[in-house]
Amino acid sequence: MPSPGDAHDRLRRAADEEREAYTGGADHPVGGYAGAMGVYVAGIAALAGVARLARRPVPEPGPWDVLLCAGATHRLSRLVAKDPVTSPLRAPFTRFRGTTGPAELDEEVRGSGGRKVVGELLTCPFCTGMWIVTGLAAGLVLAPRPTRLATAALTALTGSDLLHFLRVRMQQAVGE
Repeated sequence: MPSPGDAHDRLRRAADEEREAYTGGADHPVGGYAGAMGVYVAGIAALAGVARLARRPVPEPGPWDVLLCAGATHRLSRLVAKDPVTSPLRAPFTRFRGTTGPAELDEEVRGSGGRKVVGELLTCPFCTGMWIVTGLAAGLVLAPRPTRLATAALTALTGSDLLHFLRVRMQQAVGE
């Protein structure tokens, strides 16, 4: 009779074969991504459990909440993923390459496995956006007033950024 260890070994070999077939030998940390998805799902489950224990109702977000969360997620994801001030958070996972735009850095992910996965999450505004908006949604359930204040402030900052870019374009158009 096969032992549980034999079944585990067969499962491990099958997973390794599938990873190899998918990646073709490229440095693509599929296992790390699976781990990140597991952490995300566990976080969602924990937040849902906390909300249930606290007997917090799930709100029905209106258009204003969606707009505020969109603006806040955009700004905070750029702040985390690209801003020079937050580069110490990314430094263990990235290598500085220069600047890529106004007040934004160009960094390449370094390392492999989990380190590479965290680096990719921290340097991709689209990736960090998913985690940030999940936190904001949890905030709307667990602490709606402070969350709305934070999203309003971050959305105002997003609007300010857009006005800065508009002003530069207008100055360029008139030759200043």
